Amino acid sequence: MKNKPIFVTQPTLADLSELMGLLEGVWDRGILTHNGPLIQQLEKELAQKINSSHLSIVNNGTVALQIAIKALDLKGEIITTPFTWVATVSAIKWEGCTPVFCDIDPETLNIDPAKIEELITEKTVAIMPVHVFGTACDVKAIEKIAKKHNLKVIYDAAHAIGTKKNNECIMNYGDISATSLHATKLFNTGEGGACITTDIELHKRMQRIRFFGHNEEKDVIEDGFNGKLTEIHAALGLANIKLYDEVLTDRETKYKYYKERLGKADYIHFQKTTDRETNYSYFPIIFDSEEQLLTAERKLNESNIFPRRYFYPSVNTYTKIVPYQSTPVSENISKRILCLPLYFNLMMNDVDLICDLILRDSD
Repeated sequence: MKNKPIFVTQPTLADLSELMGLLEGVWDRGILTHNGPLIQQLEKELAQKINSSHLSIVNNGTVALQIAIKALDLKGEIITTPFTWVATVSAIKWEGCTPVFCDIDPETLNIDPAKIEELITEKTVAIMPVHVFGTACDVKAIEKIAKKHNLKVIYDAAHAIGTKKNNECIMNYGDISATSLHATKLFNTGEGGACITTDIELHKRMQRIRFFGHNEEKDVIEDGFNGKLTEIHAALGLANIKLYDEVLTDRETKYKYYKERLGKADYIHFQKTTDRETNYSYFPIIFDSEEQLLTAERKLNESNIFPRRYFYPSVNTYTKIVPYQSTPVSENISKRILCLPLYFNLMMNDVDLICDLILRDSD
């Protein structure tokens, strides 16, 4: 008999009683949306927890990216990475901009700053790097390039809740950071996202954009759309935030245990990370060949374990939505990378089983 399915991730959920207590208040007030009290409370608690500046919660991470682009009045080319989820590109396109793909560093898997400048043209308006798997980009190098060419920087920080750089919240870098609070993320509200900035005027503008362009007097003063999160989702976030520190520690423990066990195989490689410059939210492994990956994936699937080829394929190869632009490093790594199960309720004996199956017959 097969074991219970183990998927690549599973939402972290507080005890149901925690959520029900918060929902009783929602029912009593009869306020389900429109910047209700739980949304305001969650914004304050999350900003304090991650030590960020001005934080606006929205209904998902893709909308967070779109709001960031709109708030900066961007029209033109945005240089981004092909090693990402398609939502990065979707947000750029939905806001009438053109994605230009810059290849990645083969070790960090983040955008390669050394390759950015050669892609800058008179049409370039911004750079949109991704903190891949929660590992911080080279923010200093990117900032230097952006200042030199008078470009805006929006970080796709979908994975990066809890990541720090020089002991500072990674979300405080760039003009705006957009994160995801989706069910698969380290901290979740089921569906949700947030825009973070150190600029108070940008913060106010993003709060207006998420609510149809209304100002505090309910006058519509600019183009906006519906980017609001509900009180029900905010309640889930407030229940889950109590587990935040425990989840961060748990991820790090399991990540390092995986790495210790699988590091014995000379055909398996890891994303280059530095302590405290990652949140250990995913555990990707890179094989020497795609054939080795497929063999490991088959072994795991046969035991009812389902890792994910994340990110595969490289987004620049989605030629039905973008013209092909060559990024050989991203295209190569995307064929050889596999994210293993990593989440709060994953048992250590399951981690051992996963490692045993991957390493079986490898000697």
